[in-house]
Amino acid sequence: MLQRLRYNSLEIAKNIEICRTLTSQMIGLMFRSHIPADYAMIFVMKKPASIGIHMLFMRFPIDVIFLNEEKIIVAMAHLKPWTGHKSMKNIKYIIETNPGAIERYELSIGGQMEFEDI
Repeated sequence: MLQRLRYNSLEIAKNIEICRTLTSQMIGLMFRSHIPADYAMIFVMKKPASIGIHMLFMRFPIDVIFLNEEKIIVAMAHLKPWTGHKSMKNIKYIIETNPGAIERYELSIGGQMEFEDI
């Protein structure tokens, strides 16, 4: 398990769950009632790809951050249950975390996320 997820030296999460397999990525946060305040789920693609996500069977909104291979933010979204987000190109990592994280940590396109290589 990773120790920290940071942006501009600010700790965003220390409770990190990694999804590497297709099954774990398809399930993601579905069917959960909530996530802890210090939590993030990181989806790791085998190689950069065009990725879209869905919020089927989700019970709460989340913030989603799309990263390229260098862990640079290329897109972000606030998603509500039962919605989706269009396909993004050249995505290596997707971070799902609590709603409000994008504003709280002043995340911006082109910003660098920091976490251990996984």
